[in-house]
Amino acid sequence: MDTLVGAARPHSSDALRTLYFMRFAFAAVWAALLVVFAGTLGAVTVVLLVIYPLFDVACAVIDIRSARVNGGSVRGLYVNVVLSALTGIGLALAATSGVPAVLRVWGAWAITAGVTQLVVGATRRALGGQWAMITSGFISTLAGASFIAQSGGDGASLSSLAGYAFLGGVFFLVSALRLGRSGARG
Repeated sequence: MDTLVGAARPHSSDALRTLYFMRFAFAAVWAALLVVFAGTLGAVTVVLLVIYPLFDVACAVIDIRSARVNGGSVRGLYVNVVLSALTGIGLALAATSGVPAVLRVWGAWAITAGVTQLVVGATRRALGGQWAMITSGFISTLAGASFIAQSGGDGASLSSLAGYAFLGGVFFLVSALRLGRSGARG
């Protein structure tokens, strides 16, 4: 879906590496804040919930620009933009119905974004460092299903979203470090 065809260009790897570092830092800070505020579904928590997919939109737009400059396909990234934008709206609406509704929306997003990430990572294999993105996409899909399942049980909680986001950030960090190695070699 989002293929950077041919040999990896140093510029495209550098831009992607920087974006991945930025995504890790954001996920780490966001997860820490959510842990602090996850006990209630107040205004700060809702803002945090909505900001996460909107940040994803911004990152996908940056990725689209970089991929276009370097001659790559951007279809998968456009799918990500639409999914994440709709999720931001969905989370704002779901928050008015409570934590279970938020978990269902987040879960649906995690599943669809996970599948998209898996496909994008697979098509970027030539850049190196994408095994972490592929694994992250797979885990995201499974986590999404668990959020939906959790939404139907007693004691549904937002705190599991913090762990999910942080783990996703770690996968971006690993990919950034792997891209750095592959860029240094060739």
